[in-house]
Amino acid sequence: MRQVRLGKAGFTCSALGLGCMGMSEFYGHQDEAVSLQTLDRAIELGITMLDTSDMYGRGHNEMLVGKAIKGRRDKIVLATKWGIVRDPDGPSGSLYDRDLNNSPEYLRQACEASLKRLGTDYIDLYYVHRMDPNVPIEETVGAMAELVKEGKIRAIGLSEVQPDILRRACSVHPVAALQSEYSLWERAVEAEVLPTCRELDIAFVPYSPLGRGFLTGSITTTKNLSEDDIRLNSPRFAEGNIDKNLQRLEAVKAIAEKRGCTTGQVALAWLFAQGDDIVPIPGTKRIKYLEENVGAVDVHLTPEEVAAIDLKSEDFAGSRLWVAKPKS
Repeated sequence: MRQVRLGKAGFTCSALGLGCMGMSEFYGHQDEAVSLQTLDRAIELGITMLDTSDMYGRGHNEMLVGKAIKGRRDKIVLATKWGIVRDPDGPSGSLYDRDLNNSPEYLRQACEASLKRLGTDYIDLYYVHRMDPNVPIEETVGAMAELVKEGKIRAIGLSEVQPDILRRACSVHPVAALQSEYSLWERAVEAEVLPTCRELDIAFVPYSPLGRGFLTGSITTTKNLSEDDIRLNSPRFAEGNIDKNLQRLEAVKAIAEKRGCTTGQVALAWLFAQGDDIVPIPGTKRIKYLEENVGAVDVHLTPEEVAAIDLKSEDFAGSRLWVAKPKS
């Protein structure tokens, strides 16, 4: 597995990571035994970057990852996040029971809780999951820098922030990685965010690199999704839009057929073609799809192929943002 340097963090990780969120929440049925088998296989295949958060399953995901890495902590670049606060009694899969808290006081509390759930005494990459507009980023990153000095975290990450915030954060302490949505169907970061990351020597970690599964071409209807699947809240998966969006994948499918690989592998290979500082973290709960994703590391697209699938965000019908449909 090719290794990627995480900015100025002083260490590397696998070129492909594993997003663990769906193993605990948001994407239908969970099976802990199957998820642990998938995590075992990921490590076996050379994936070192495991991505979780204290909000996924309200802590369950961190405990799950903690079980998987027990006895082999030194083989893992462990990434988790803090800053989103959820109602502990809220419904599973809800997008609406959350608040933000980036205060230094909450940081301490959140970090200690994550360390306990993960069963470790340090976190390799600790992200601010979402920025709290009520707390200056300098204050937040300054408090995280203290945790770096104490050895509780090795590197600082941010998620879904704009260039000005990145610059302000880096004036306090180096930021190792920025995690934001990036894929063939969501390319907004290309205008300013990605160039700023490269100027400041910050690795870029795309989440939802397969467009929440859509870019695999396997989702042709939402009728088979469980009622708590968050994709039911996405306009791009809505009836009338999904068929139009599938048409946009024809060029991707054509390259996949020519190369004898899958549509999803081509979509991931497109991301790898955007630079050696990019670490996609596709999520999956199953070994079959994990192995397929790992196979994308060896798919090297030509410049002509990259140009042939030059899709734009606006080429797709419907917004990528969620539509508020709170459960009664």
